[in-house]
Amino acid sequence: MLLPKGTIVAVADGEKFNLFSNTGDEASPTLTAMPESEIENVNKGSGSGHQSSSANPDESQAAEDGFAGGIAGLLNKRVLEGEISDLIIIAAPRTLGELRKSYHKKLSEVLRGEISKDLTGHAVHDIEKTIAAA
Repeated sequence: MLLPKGTIVAVADGEKFNLFSNTGDEASPTLTAMPESEIENVNKGSGSGHQSSSANPDESQAAEDGFAGGIAGLLNKRVLEGEISDLIIIAAPRTLGELRKSYHKKLSEVLRGEISKDLTGHAVHDIEKTIAAA
């Protein structure tokens, strides 16, 4: 996958989120880490009225889903404000599914690709290689 200069690469899972910018050229991308962003956990009620204890694994999953909603909110906001004009999203499969539910129409328009893979915590070189192979 070619990566135009200035493309933003979002790498996420249910607990971590990193943004990179391609400071290299299209054929030889160089990802540079961007400042960390505060992610608001978007707690979507399940509507079941079920009270769960902190030991309930569903609560952990709900927190991860809420984190994904917060990531989508941040990306939508930046796209709408004109800060992102080209975007690649790399996310763990479940996180990517949650993100897709909240894409704004404008985000979908600037989205150049998605990679369903958990690369949070990986070296930048690994991320660059995954994009090149996509």
